[in-house]
Amino acid sequence: MSDAPASLQVDNLVSLAAPQFVQGMGLFSATAIVMGSMIGSGIFIVSAEMSRGLGSPALLIAAWLVTALMTIIGALSYGELAAMMPKAGGQYVYLREALGPLWGFLYGWTLFLVIQTGTIAAVGVAFGKFLGVFFPSVSASNWIWHIGHVPAWHLGPMVLGNMEIGLNTANLSAIVVITLLTLLNTMGVKMGSAVQNVFTSAKVFALASVVLVGLIAKNSVAIAANFGAGWHNFWSEAGWGTLHAVQVGVGGPTVYVGLLTMVAVVQVGSLFSSDSWNNVTFTAGEIRDPKRNIPLSLVIGTGVVLLLYVLCNFVYLSVLPMAGDPAATTIVGRGIQFASEDRVATAVMEQAFAGSGAKLMAAVILISTFGCVNGLLMAGARVYYAMSRDGLFFKSVGKLSERSKTPVHSLWVQWAWTCLLCLSGSYGQLLDYVIFAVLVFYILTITGLFVLRRTRPDAVRPYKAFGYPVLPGLYIVMAGWISVVLLRYKPQYTWPGLMIVLLGIPVYLVWTRMSVASRQES
Repeated sequence: MSDAPASLQVDNLVSLAAPQFVQGMGLFSATAIVMGSMIGSGIFIVSAEMSRGLGSPALLIAAWLVTALMTIIGALSYGELAAMMPKAGGQYVYLREALGPLWGFLYGWTLFLVIQTGTIAAVGVAFGKFLGVFFPSVSASNWIWHIGHVPAWHLGPMVLGNMEIGLNTANLSAIVVITLLTLLNTMGVKMGSAVQNVFTSAKVFALASVVLVGLIAKNSVAIAANFGAGWHNFWSEAGWGTLHAVQVGVGGPTVYVGLLTMVAVVQVGSLFSSDSWNNVTFTAGEIRDPKRNIPLSLVIGTGVVLLLYVLCNFVYLSVLPMAGDPAATTIVGRGIQFASEDRVATAVMEQAFAGSGAKLMAAVILISTFGCVNGLLMAGARVYYAMSRDGLFFKSVGKLSERSKTPVHSLWVQWAWTCLLCLSGSYGQLLDYVIFAVLVFYILTITGLFVLRRTRPDAVRPYKAFGYPVLPGLYIVMAGWISVVLLRYKPQYTWPGLMIVLLGIPVYLVWTRMSVASRQES
């Protein structure tokens, strides 16, 4: 009798007559999914809010370096799990096998309800907003069908609601893009990966161009303000004894915290901008030689993107002063902290190219968001497919198309819920809520690495996590610290996310009972 876990044995009993995934992606395509899913619109925006909290050029760079360190350690750790279990579903499978089916389901539930679909909706609407730079009629305020306004509802330190529901030209653009890319992905993994390869290559080139432009367009005022003689200004407000102001929750009291706490607080922005690197693990069933290519793609993809991210922030500091005045009428006067609508990269390009800068940056972001949506759509559908195969999602979602060998039903179910989020106007709020939940699932998955080393010591591991157990342990400590800080100082982000996850428990119990009853009837 086989010693393999029951869930793995079930996978091996799939009928040979049923359609199987096509291993149509190599190392380049896998790396394109990693990089393409990471680079959306966040890197061009979040440094403004981070700067307002930190007030120090050194701490801004330090915050991005912390994100880079954590992400690369996470990628190195996931590499072992991916090589050990190269199956469709990725992180869902790792949690299921290491910690049990409930934990896998809670991840998949949150992924479908908010993480993946909410991110797709947010990135899609960002596409629509920047399309408005070229076509002014495309705007969130240009309503086609305005259903109504959901008033703000204050619940302790949180504010729920406060959103507009209906169809406007911005979210219509998002729905059109999401529909087009979903349709392309139903045609086969080679079509989806081809789109991903082209747009990831374009966006990496565009991001590198922003870095080069920034190096050429250095501003003496910004250099003096952010660096100064002997980099004295760079290190200002970065001492261990310096206290930083943080508002607790929405409308809560302002408290003063130390350096480590403040850097943890602003990780909401940098971690979100660097997230989704794990999406390549969802598509493991369609990658050639996954035991080699997934770990390599994780390391190469995260390494290149995070290097570009850190360089981008140095560019921001070289072109714009960090400190600014929200009432200023010039780009330099507003600085990084108060760049118009937080569009720091756009401000940098406008400073470098005067009147054409905004359109150049909008073009970069359109390329970036289009490729990001494609990668997220392609990867997410594979998780719901894996859940369905375990009897934890709609049965039809667990079937592959006879023609394209892709989870077509899963793609369209994902499309339907994502479009609903676009119309609801709730995607941005939901994404704020799940940053904490995403971090918790990363902690649990890397904890699963330790669990599997103990429970399955003889399992074949083509790649073993670099630096184990020190680096994975360091990730858990760092992510744990950030989680505790966010629970304490940003309850408006953390507690709602936790509630969304916990709501999955009764759903899991109902679904497992339905699945058992269905098997007994058949």
